[in-house]
Amino acid sequence: MKHKLVRKTVRDFSEAELGPIAHEIDRDARFPWQVIEKMRVLNYFGLQIPRKYGGAEVDSISYAITIEELSKVCASIGLCVTVHNSVGAQPIKSFGTEKQKECFLPPMASGERIGAFCLTEANAGSDASGVETNAVEVEDGYIINGTKIFVTNGGICGYALIFATMTTGAGKPFTNVFIVEKEMAGFSVGEIEDLCGMRANPVSSLFLEDCKVPFDNCLGQPGSGIKIALTALDSGRIGIAAQALGIAQGAFEAAIKYSKERQQFKKPISSFQTIQNYLADMATEIDAGRLLLYRACALKDENKPFGTEAAMAKLYCSSVANRTTNLAMQIHGGYGYSKEYDVERYFRDAKVTEIYEGTSEVQRLVISRAVLSQHT
Repeated sequence: MKHKLVRKTVRDFSEAELGPIAHEIDRDARFPWQVIEKMRVLNYFGLQIPRKYGGAEVDSISYAITIEELSKVCASIGLCVTVHNSVGAQPIKSFGTEKQKECFLPPMASGERIGAFCLTEANAGSDASGVETNAVEVEDGYIINGTKIFVTNGGICGYALIFATMTTGAGKPFTNVFIVEKEMAGFSVGEIEDLCGMRANPVSSLFLEDCKVPFDNCLGQPGSGIKIALTALDSGRIGIAAQALGIAQGAFEAAIKYSKERQQFKKPISSFQTIQNYLADMATEIDAGRLLLYRACALKDENKPFGTEAAMAKLYCSSVANRTTNLAMQIHGGYGYSKEYDVERYFRDAKVTEIYEGTSEVQRLVISRAVLSQHT
């Protein structure tokens, strides 16, 4: 009952507030601040942040449902919310000191500060150890230099989690994570990327030029950067799986509606067996993806290992999103190729779910390692 209420509440909000503008903000690559202000009041930016820091502290299935329902209407905003919550706030919640939590989590829970996760660089993507952004310890903090690319929420972030390499006295490199605040000298935002999909999310590069960061903004123990990254990505994959599922569900529902309305040979195309087969496959795969996703969520809430299950959910749901949007476009025929129909946007938005938060190839690597380790 609780989860049904969450779904209805988010669905009603999404359809009322995002539905009328989803096409426009995609076309114009515009971030809808007017809707974001309404979402702040509803605690969408504090979904899994503890109540003591101003968050909603919902369970992971409620979180996944929220991302799914937002993404079903506007995947760009679903992306903003999941990245902020899962790989923005979650690392601070899991690895931060009490002082850091008290400082950074309340503004994130309220949406006053939107979070960004900054790992990817020109020469570092799937290989997290290839980060070239460099931090040097000085008398009163750290000086950071480097460039991060394809940063989700980059253009509007208040806090950016920056992964940077340092070296020990013996010259051995290690990775740290720094909470960089947008006002800090030496921190700047590049131009918003002109992307194929997710166009209403301000994805950008971030530049750090002798950016001064105090000691209190170093997250976790020295050298724990890779551990923080991998832990955050486990949670992030739940969010992207939910986003992919929302895209798939939106395309599926659009395909059903169109197939009942579109007449050919004097009857609706939904009466043709080929179309029925498409819809049956779409429905089955979406349900299977949802079950994989909810299993990962349940394990997470039980404080059990869930990394492999999250990888499975992300791998499968992103694949389902791409297959479903492709079939939905096929059902629409020539109209599906027109920007006047939502399936064209769903089709473009779906592809990137196979790329970010770990490519599908990386998910298979994670899964295969787990499988092989269980059968030694």
